[in-house]
Amino acid sequence: MHSFRVMNKTVGIKICGMTRADDVDLALALGADYLGFIVYAGSPRGLSLEHAIELASRVPEQRRVVVDVESSADDLQRYRDAGFAHFQVHTNLPIDEADLASRADIISRERLWLAPRVAPTNSFPVTALQYANTIVLDTYSAERVGGTGHTGDFERFSSLQAEHSGTQWILAGGLSPTNVVAAIERSNTECVDINSGVESAPGIKNPEKLRELFRVLRGE
Repeated sequence: MHSFRVMNKTVGIKICGMTRADDVDLALALGADYLGFIVYAGSPRGLSLEHAIELASRVPEQRRVVVDVESSADDLQRYRDAGFAHFQVHTNLPIDEADLASRADIISRERLWLAPRVAPTNSFPVTALQYANTIVLDTYSAERVGGTGHTGDFERFSSLQAEHSGTQWILAGGLSPTNVVAAIERSNTECVDINSGVESAPGIKNPEKLRELFRVLRGE
């Protein structure tokens, strides 16, 4: 991994919503730890599984993340067999723990990245932590499952991460070269998930924004 030192702490970088080979290659060259490929048809960055597999083949296996919504057991088996290392599943509340346990059985707790839709008025579903080693906390939207493009509650993120330090927490939502360092400082996150903040259009990464992101994270 190419994690960066930001404010004397190691921070992992995931670039999500990859749809083009050139963007994949640039993100890897700049030092992204993880690349996300969205296979949810309702996303403006959604790919067919075949296209996601084709693009992911350019990426070392341990850096490949497939992203979906409410994935079924059959879906997860297909993604696992396709060579993805991590499985980011967005899910609504309340969480069906039996269903979540079956997902964890298929791909293992260590490889499941759970992204629950938690509104500011919702309590975080703490019981879900026993089934997923990683939590992606995105900004809540009543209309959209994820990828809102808006920043979230950094203080809440920081509190949850401190209370449940055995879990890997990933901060998502509206992060860009202009705000990522401040977001890391306020949330104390050890990994960030960046998507629309480095794009020219949905699914089209902007090379200069990508380069600027990594310059900022290197402290240049």
